[in-house]
Amino acid sequence: MKMKKSVVLLSGGLDSATTFAIAKSEGFEIYALSFDYNQRHRRELESAALVASALGAKKHLVIRFDLREIGGSALTADIDVPTTPSPHIPVTYVPARNTIFLSFALGWAEVLEAEDIFIGANAIDYSGYPDCRPEYLRAFEDMANLATKITVEGKMKFKIRAPLISLKKSEIIQKGAQLGLDYSLTWSCYDPQPGPGRGPDAAVPCGRCDSCIFRVKGFREAGITDPLQKP
Repeated sequence: MKMKKSVVLLSGGLDSATTFAIAKSEGFEIYALSFDYNQRHRRELESAALVASALGAKKHLVIRFDLREIGGSALTADIDVPTTPSPHIPVTYVPARNTIFLSFALGWAEVLEAEDIFIGANAIDYSGYPDCRPEYLRAFEDMANLATKITVEGKMKFKIRAPLISLKKSEIIQKGAQLGLDYSLTWSCYDPQPGPGRGPDAAVPCGRCDSCIFRVKGFREAGITDPLQKP
């Protein structure tokens, strides 16, 4: 029986890797899509490659473009990554990032004739980014089914799949652990610090940014040791 194809957005982070593992467990042939957008935390791309290889992506495509030309974020401009909570959407928000990423995924999915596009968006333990909310994802799905040749001709209908959208970070980690995901392959920190060694071991998490804080909290509440936390 021929496997169904899916496009999975893969940043190399905890959420996207767990989403990949879920899609694989559902029997999909995975086409992983990552982005080198000249982001501050390029360390994540090393993890994306490791996850794609370990979990058996049919193809791992990395698309390159430069969002530093636009800026407006601590991840794409010379703005410090915040280390204290903000009552507002933090400056680590990258303007329209998920819309940009999902648009590339939609284009590839149309070529592949893959109905399912997976994204690791979460609206529980998150920084309040507007493009991680379920109403946004529903709106993008509606747009996708209006704007593509393959759907207008009635050949298929796209589904934006966000299996983590309503899960706490601890529940996400427990789900990944149940599926055998090796979280040592993943990366979450927005502001990596110099570390010993080479390759993936040449940086250590800052432990202060939003993403680090959510990761530490999630592993603690899950009762699982984070393999990135050195003893």
